[in-house]
Amino acid sequence: MKILAISDQVMEQLYSPRVKEAFAHVNLVVGCGDLPFYYLEYVVSMLNVPFVHVPGNHDLPPVRKEAEEASGGELLWNCGSIDGRMVIEQGLLMAGLGGSVRYRPDGTHQYTQAEMAGRILAMTPRLLWNRIHYGRALDILITHAPPKGIHDGADPAHVGFEAFNHFIARFHPRYLLHGHSHVYRRDTVVTTQVGRTTVLNVCPYRVVEISPDHA
Repeated sequence: MKILAISDQVMEQLYSPRVKEAFAHVNLVVGCGDLPFYYLEYVVSMLNVPFVHVPGNHDLPPVRKEAEEASGGELLWNCGSIDGRMVIEQGLLMAGLGGSVRYRPDGTHQYTQAEMAGRILAMTPRLLWNRIHYGRALDILITHAPPKGIHDGADPAHVGFEAFNHFIARFHPRYLLHGHSHVYRRDTVVTTQVGRTTVLNVCPYRVVEISPDHA
């Protein structure tokens, strides 16, 4: 299975009719946040594959009238959102936790370290149920921000979540896909193995091929 994961930056390679040919092999589009509505709608429509996403710290739901005009009446923003939820998509167990560390009191999709830990706690019963019934808690965790100390930054807006580190240690997802951390240098580390979990910075886009070991 091949996943096109996108975040944070509109890319000409994707926002073009060429996307249909260049990414014809993709089975799923994953949005990791901070992308405009029109861009997500274009990529998903052109590829005509399932779509799941989480919000970034700069994302706001579009005004209903504008969204309906852009999508023919369907609110894409709400379609495929797995923020705070778990789904089974093409045999893969997937969960989403959007947003970043809180750096403004009134910030949208921003959480304190404790608040994100609480969001994970709310998911725990389902994760344990998955482990009993499927032999694993989760295949892919989709986030906007990275785990603390992995692909994150030192400034207040780009510090990662400690709760994601604990999530990896306890539930061992095969992959954690995140955005938020812009890549400006070729030598930037964008792939980190943490135990059984591969942490991937997908900003601005990345094709991830997942073997069907557990699917």
